[in-house]
Amino acid sequence: MSLSQTQQLLGIMARLRDPKTGCAWDIKQDFASLIPYTIEEAYEVADAIERNDLDDLRSELGDLLLQVVFHSRIAEEQGLFDFEQVAASISDKLIRRHPHVFAGVTFDSDAERKAAWESSKAAERNAKPRITLTASVLDGVAFNLPALMQSEKIQDRAAEHGFDWPDVVPVFDKVLEELDEIKEAWASGDQAHIEEEVGDLLLVVVNLARHLKVNPEMALKASTQKFSKRFHYIEQQINASQRELKACELVELDMLWHEAKRVLKK
Repeated sequence: MSLSQTQQLLGIMARLRDPKTGCAWDIKQDFASLIPYTIEEAYEVADAIERNDLDDLRSELGDLLLQVVFHSRIAEEQGLFDFEQVAASISDKLIRRHPHVFAGVTFDSDAERKAAWESSKAAERNAKPRITLTASVLDGVAFNLPALMQSEKIQDRAAEHGFDWPDVVPVFDKVLEELDEIKEAWASGDQAHIEEEVGDLLLVVVNLARHLKVNPEMALKASTQKFSKRFHYIEQQINASQRELKACELVELDMLWHEAKRVLKK
């Protein structure tokens, strides 16, 4: 984006937010009201990438940039910061976190580079003013992240400070232990306890994914997409026989599911 295009976009947002001549919807927005839109646009960028739709990706990146400009304009109106300061902040951060590119530092391995990256992030966190009286190594992990992603980040942060299993073997055992506890909770009929134990199982599965170097968010997304494709196959077969899914026996649906697994692998 050229400077003129950047300034044009900033000017458009300023006009939309003008108290007298702007758009009523844009004027009434604040940081909090924009949260769902900002999150949605980030996911739409990811969706365009996964579909390999590069034209749509360009459009979705524009929508995401609009959110950055929108938040920056609100902040500027409140005398907090502006878009230029946002850009300067990320530029400074990139330079600071890449001393091997901008400061002539040499790392002998990826592990050493990653350790330096995490050290830089920790220093940035420590430099921030504390809202609470007690500091935690978990500070800085956003609480509105998707649950799997948040769990992974929190567990990664704890592991950096030694709170982790030494290898994957005991994590497998912990998964089985949590399954048994869910069965016990189910047998008790206590729904709140069942929910708690299911949450514990999910947390341990995320830990298992970490040890196996699998991104749990992406793994679940891929499996959900695989499920959807197989289910669509079942729907197509049932529709071709001019029936409805609800009218079919589970045995037949299960046979079609296994058929879908074979067919869709081809």
